[in-house]
Amino acid sequence: MKEIKIRFEEFLNGLNLSPDLVPFLVFIGLLAIAIILLFTSVFILRWVLRKVGRPLVRRTKTGWDDLLVEHNFFKAVAFVIAAFILKAAVPVLFEDWPKTLAFFKRIVDIYIVFVFINLIVVLLRVTEEHLSKSELFVEKPLASYFQVFRIILYIIAFILALSIILDKSPIYLLGAFGAMTAVLLLIFKDTILGLVASVQISANDMVRIGDWIEMPKFNIDGDVIAINLNTVKVQNFDKTISTVPTYYFVTESFKNWRGMQQSGGRRIKRNVLINIDSVHFLTPEMIDRFKKIELVAEYLTERQKEIDEYNASHDINTDIFVNGRRMTNIGVFRMYVENYLKNHPGINNQLTLKVRQLSSSEFGLPLEVYCFTSSIEWSKYEDIQSDIFDHILAAASYFNISIFQSPSGTDFRSLAKSTA
Repeated sequence: MKEIKIRFEEFLNGLNLSPDLVPFLVFIGLLAIAIILLFTSVFILRWVLRKVGRPLVRRTKTGWDDLLVEHNFFKAVAFVIAAFILKAAVPVLFEDWPKTLAFFKRIVDIYIVFVFINLIVVLLRVTEEHLSKSELFVEKPLASYFQVFRIILYIIAFILALSIILDKSPIYLLGAFGAMTAVLLLIFKDTILGLVASVQISANDMVRIGDWIEMPKFNIDGDVIAINLNTVKVQNFDKTISTVPTYYFVTESFKNWRGMQQSGGRRIKRNVLINIDSVHFLTPEMIDRFKKIELVAEYLTERQKEIDEYNASHDINTDIFVNGRRMTNIGVFRMYVENYLKNHPGINNQLTLKVRQLSSSEFGLPLEVYCFTSSIEWSKYEDIQSDIFDHILAAASYFNISIFQSPSGTDFRSLAKSTA
C-alpha cells in the first residue's frame, strides 16, 4: 500500500496539479483501492471456502467440521482477515492527518478485538454442540459452562475496547473496576440479577413470549406476554396481569406447558372410584350377555378360550368359581374402557393410553384413565374429558359395577325409613 501511494503521488505531481489538491486525490484513490481490495479479498476468500472447504467437509466422516459450516466459522475467519487488511491500510490512508490517523487506528483495533472474540465464540459454540452429542457429556450442564466462558470473553472484549479508547492499560481498568464492584452490586443488584437471569432464560430456552406457565408460589397461571430485563409479565386466565422479577424464573420452580402444546396432545389422568362390593367373577350367563357389547365381544371370546384351555390342561375343578382362572366384571369393564378410548375420535392414539387400577382405599377401588386428547385447546379438552367420563359412569351398570360415593343425607333417610 505504501508503494502504491508513492507511485500515485508521482503520477499526480506529473500532471502539474495544485499542491493542496494532490493529498486529497491521493486519499480518495487509496481509499477506493483499499475498499476494492477489502471487499475483493473477503469475497474471494468466502468463495474459496464455500467451493473448496464445504465439499471437503461433507466428504469427511467426522461431525465437528460440519458444525464449523453450520456456525459460519469460515465467515468469521473472513472478517478477521478483513480486519488485518484494514490494519495495514489505515496508516497509509491517513498518514497526512495524524489526529485522524490516531482515531481510526483505535477504531480498527477495537474492530480486531471484536472479530477475534466472535471467532472464539463460534469455536466455543461448535465445541459445545459437538460435546453435547457425546455420551460422556449427555447429562452434564455444558450450556451453563460455555455460557460462563462467553460472558467472560465479552467482559474481556469490553475491557480491551475501553482500554483502547482511553489509551490506558487493561490492568489499570481492572483495578478501577474492582474498586467500583461493591458499589455497583449494591446499586444495581436487581438489574444485575435480571441481566444474568435473562441470559440464562435465553440461553436455556426456559421461557418464551406466548408460553403458558404456572407458578403456584405467586398464583400465576397464564400466558407470558412480555420478557424484560427486570420483569416478566404474565396474563392469567382470569385476565389479570402478574409481574414477576426475571430472576425468580431461575431461582423458583415453575411449570411451562410448551412441551404439551408442541406434542399435540393434552393429558387426561383421572380415576373413577369403584364400589369393591360390586366386584365379582363372571358367570356363563353374564359372559353371554357381555358378548353383545361390541367393544369387548372379541376380547371375551379369545380370553374365555385361553382360560378354558388353561383350566382343562391343569385339570381344575371349575364347579367352584374360585378355582383356576376366571374373568371378573371389573377386568372386562377395564378392557371396555380402554377399547372405548382407542376408538374415541378425541383421543390421540400416538401417545400413551392406559386404563389401570390403583391401590384400593376406604373410598373404593380407583380405576384410572391415562391418555392424551387430540386437541390441546382448553375448551375442547374439557369437553372431551367430560364426554369420556359421562360415558364411563353410565356404562358401569351394564357390567354390574356400582360407582362409590360417600353416604349423603338422602341415604341416611332411606335407611331410617327401611329400618322403621
